[in-house]
Amino acid sequence: MKTTYRSALALPILLATPAFAQDALLLHPMFQDHGVLQRDRPIAVWGDAAAGERVEVTLGSRKVLTRADKDGHWRTDLPSMPAGGPYTLSAATRGGKSQRAEDIMIGDVWLCSGQSNMEYPVSGVLGAAGEIGKANDPDLRLMTIEKKTSLSPERQFPTPVQWQRTTPDAVREFSAACYFMARDLRASQKVPMGLIDATWGGTAIDAWRPESALAKDPAAAQDLALFRVYRADAAEASKQFGERWMAWYRGKSGDVAGTEPWQADAPGEWRALPSFDAWEKWGVAELAQYNGMLWYRTEVTLTAEQAAKSATLALGPADDMDASFVNGVPVGVTYAWGVPRLYALAPGTLEAGRNVIAVGVLDTWAEGGLLGTADQRAIRFADGTSVPLAGPEGWRWRRAPAGVDDPPHAPWEAIAGFSGIYNAMIAPIGPYGLRGAAWYQGEANAGSPDGYAEKLGSMMAAWRGQFGKPDLPFLVAQLSAWGPRVPKPVESGFSQIRDEQRQAVAADAHAALAVTIDLGDVVDIHPANKLDVGHRLARGAEALTYGGKASPSGAWPVEARYEGAVVRVRFTGADNGLVTYSAAQPIGFELCGTAPGSCRFATATLAGSDVLVAVGTGSADRVRFCWGDSPICNLYDGTGLPATPFELPVR
Repeated sequence: MKTTYRSALALPILLATPAFAQDALLLHPMFQDHGVLQRDRPIAVWGDAAAGERVEVTLGSRKVLTRADKDGHWRTDLPSMPAGGPYTLSAATRGGKSQRAEDIMIGDVWLCSGQSNMEYPVSGVLGAAGEIGKANDPDLRLMTIEKKTSLSPERQFPTPVQWQRTTPDAVREFSAACYFMARDLRASQKVPMGLIDATWGGTAIDAWRPESALAKDPAAAQDLALFRVYRADAAEASKQFGERWMAWYRGKSGDVAGTEPWQADAPGEWRALPSFDAWEKWGVAELAQYNGMLWYRTEVTLTAEQAAKSATLALGPADDMDASFVNGVPVGVTYAWGVPRLYALAPGTLEAGRNVIAVGVLDTWAEGGLLGTADQRAIRFADGTSVPLAGPEGWRWRRAPAGVDDPPHAPWEAIAGFSGIYNAMIAPIGPYGLRGAAWYQGEANAGSPDGYAEKLGSMMAAWRGQFGKPDLPFLVAQLSAWGPRVPKPVESGFSQIRDEQRQAVAADAHAALAVTIDLGDVVDIHPANKLDVGHRLARGAEALTYGGKASPSGAWPVEARYEGAVVRVRFTGADNGLVTYSAAQPIGFELCGTAPGSCRFATATLAGSDVLVAVGTGSADRVRFCWGDSPICNLYDGTGLPATPFELPVR
């Protein structure tokens, strides 16, 4: 089992329609005691009633009438209201059904979303005890949305949600960056605030993009078509994706078709399985620190009657990723650690007599393996009967060749697939009024950073459509430093994500970037200084939505041009000018040719609001600043904000 902080946040599950949903209420669950409604704009309210039934909605002295549609859904808009409260929100039908929500405040509502650094709780920050102890603000309200996925957009939350006043207990496990941002805004704006925490560690951006955004992305077309097949027929989609996965494996391993480890009589040295513990615990020297793929296999004998039944393969949890086969047929691929695998088997997959089960398990960090208890491994039939799979003594294992890593992801995976998290955690929020959204995500996309700017832009546009506000402010927290420092220029997925985040914000008049490169930790992907992240998010919010005079993101590169023996990089947004710390000149600048690996460190000097980078010898088609997983950079503006990392073409 993963024991790092990441595992505590990620809690991945398989993408599926929720097993249950919060009961349909006259008022949608967003509207309940202690809630906050967005000020200074019409207030959307909705819920459920009998088809065609009239509903009277009251908020304070304001009252409107509406009617449920043929599906029993109703929605209306109350007139806009200034900040204040408390009020009572009520809905009542002519048939006598009614519901009330007490202690409703009118103020500003912020949605905070992303992966583990946004999820990171107040309990983990520097000075946590003091921060928690003083968290008593009855006009700052908190809602946390539980981690769930769905194949289609949900109207109701899969599990109940609740608004809470800020108390030490309520804030302890709430998003620290979100809370600290709002605390700053409460101090400056003096209005009630509501915070919605919809976060999930380890998740990639496509899981947060609605299907409408994916449909406009040509790069997503093939996987989106397969995702739609999965929604109708999971076994068929798994088989189709498995063919792609097998081709990928053969390309990496060099195996000739017919000799792969999922074949019934695959060659190679298959050794007795010591246990269903993590392989690091087997006492096998070559596996003590092994991150890579291991193959497991076993056999089960079935009667002709059993082989003809509808069945599911149950395997127990795998850590991190598995690709599973029955009689050489791909039946499931999942990236989700600590979650039992359950794979529907297409008709004809099972055979009378001998059946061979092969499972490739890929571990990328910490412990790995096929885990769980004996009762979790079986062939389960639709009639309720089952055939258990063998214990460890009936299984064998062997290592995959070196270089078999980073396999393709199935589009229905919970944390790296398509739309599942959006469907269950964002879609049910409906058109609830927001002041803005804060987004802190990107680490999960650093392995494949190309196109992240377009993905983020499409997500922001789609969410704005849902919330009915085309100019909804987005505050994007840029990735912090994490990872080894290097003595020479290198390529870096983290750096590319940072630059893609910068590009997405640059293309969006209603977005701001919170630069956090200097707040990271080279050995911890979850730096504990979330207080300053919150300060910088609040600064962006002040500039975008509250008329603040400070620039939202600090020093921002505008262009890079040749001027004789130097490249002049022009900046804007440097409040109180550009400054350098601990040196007379800025460090961290690189000049590059067109080819990867052509970058070199370059000497730079300040020239007012510009930086002059000496060309020296070599080409200068691109200029980069603060590049690398954990670069050391000393260029700031006069208010103490670091300049954003970037790459620009030289004109």
